[in-house]
Formats: sequence, structure tokens, C-alpha cells
Amino acid sequence: MKIKLDKSSFNQGLEKLKSEYKILAPKTTPFKGTFSDTDITKYEEIRTIEEIEFNKKSNFSAKETILPITQVLFYFTEKEYKTSDIDDKKLLVFLRACDLNGVKRIDEIYLRNGIERDYYYERLREKVKFVLIGCKESFRNCFCVSMDSNKSDNYSMAINLRDDEIYLDIKDSSLDIFEGEACDFEVDYVKENIINLEVPENINPVELSKHPMWDEYDARCIACGKCNFVCPTCTCFTMQDIYYKENENVGERRRVWASCQVDGYTDMAGGHSFRKKQGERMRYKVMHKIHDFNKRFGYQMCVGCGRCDDACPQYISLSECIEKVADVVLVKEEAK
Repeated sequence: MKIKLDKSSFNQGLEKLKSEYKILAPKTTPFKGTFSDTDITKYEEIRTIEEIEFNKKSNFSAKETILPITQVLFYFTEKEYKTSDIDDKKLLVFLRACDLNGVKRIDEIYLRNGIERDYYYERLREKVKFVLIGCKESFRNCFCVSMDSNKSDNYSMAINLRDDEIYLDIKDSSLDIFEGEACDFEVDYVKENIINLEVPENINPVELSKHPMWDEYDARCIACGKCNFVCPTCTCFTMQDIYYKENENVGERRRVWASCQVDGYTDMAGGHSFRKKQGERMRYKVMHKIHDFNKRFGYQMCVGCGRCDDACPQYISLSECIEKVADVVLVKEEAK
């Protein structure tokens, strides 16, 4: 069902949904950014459409709404354990096409990557419904068109904003509580980015791993991990056992986001480490985004949101790195 309505009518609909859903959307908070006098846009609970940020790319992806930064899995004592509880309230998440495609990648890793489905992710994922925010224009550093993630139809509801008018495409009948005028329209999507890439197909990962192009990142990357934490498709985590001071035999096990770019991520018993140099870590990340995942699942992992470029304090660009990889592959093909 496609309808047109005003903001007041839409807010009335949100008010009805709040009894059943926790509503999350990108929201801008003034003067809370990384630097002085800068804002931050991240996912928070909202009450009205006026609180939703439509004109900026969120600094952080929607990933943390279904994959918490820190998640308690279970509590334990000397003789037993108890699985952690979760809020019974459902989630309604507003997000753009790149982030919705990012959810598809996370689902692939946690739900379809092996025999067992991840129980702790699945129980959160089942609670969520997504509202696609129509995206008319490309933001800084975006290359979603090149990664085929500029549109999606896997949503419960989609929204276009035109000044004071709202256009809704409602697919989920449980969300059919908005009152408006029937109309026909297309959900907005980005048709062209400033950055255009061609991801090479004939990558030889063994040969490419030895290429000197990665040495540049030994000096540039400072191993802060920001690129991983803002990425909508990075899914790595580490485990923590927390023991309570009152009784050291009682505590909780947590799952916490981790980063393949930080020191210690690949450390093993005996002092061994798979990737000690930053260039090696950059190679690992890039190859996973544009080769390894695609080889396994048949589509690219990177969705081209550009947040890693936005967040990097050293101005390292993933899109430029992909272009370098493409140039190396092209030279090798021409030499044959």
C-alpha cells in the first residue's frame, strides 16, 4: 500500500506504534562529535519524524541495533548458568539502503554461515522490522552504486520525505496504521555516486598478498579500528568473562565488538600472531570485503557507504585502495 500524508498524521502513527515497538533512527545531537563544535549522527530512539536526520549520513551504521557493541550472553555460578534476558519490545529501525544491505551481510555470517545459527543474534534479529529511508543524493565518500547496494526491496515500510509531505510504501500489514491518501511513487535511491569503482574479478589472493602496495599502510595506519566499528558489515567479536568482586566464581560472559586492524587481534598462545604489520591487516580487511566473502556467498561484502573513509584519522580511503587493487590486477592481466 502506497500513501501520502503530512507530518502530523505520520507522528500520530508513530505514537500508536510506540506501545509495541522501540523506534530507532539516525538522530543528530549537537556538539557531541569527535571534534570541538561538531555534531554526531547515530542511532537513537525517536518519538517524532522531526527527530529523524534525513540530510546527513549517520556517523555510525544501524548495525548496533541488532548486534550490540557489548552483549551479555549468559550469567554463571559455580554449578549453573542462565541465558541473558532480552526486552520483549519489538524494534522498528529507520535506515538507508546501504545499511539495509549491510544487514543482509550480517545475516549471512550469523545465520547462514555453517550448520548452527547464532542464537543470540537470531533472537534479536527476529524482533526487528526495517523502514527504508529513501536516499536521493550520494553523500561524501559513498560508492554504493558500484557495490550494487544503492537500493533494496527487503523492507517492511519505506519512506520518502518531500518538504512537509511524507510518502509511505507499506508492505507489512501490521504497520498499516497510518492514515493518508493513496498515491503511486517510487522509493528514492541513489543512481550515481561521485566515486565510481570497478571491483576486479580475477583476483589471485596469493600473488596480491605479496605486492608492495600494502607496505604503504605500515606507516599510515595507526591501528585505531575506527574503520571496523563504523562499518555496517564488520562482524568480528571477542569474548570476555567478567568475574564479580563479591564472588570470583560468579560472573557473566560477554560478546564485544573486535577489530582486525588493532594490535592483538590475531595473537595466539606462545606469542604468535598472524598479522603483525598494519599493511598485512589492511590487506586482510580489503580482500575480505571484495574477494573472500564474494567467493563464498556470491556477492560483495562492502556496501560502499564510505563510513570507513569518513572516520579514518589518517585519511586512508578504502575506495582508493580498491582502485589500486584493480590497477595491479589489470597490469598482471595485460602482462600475460
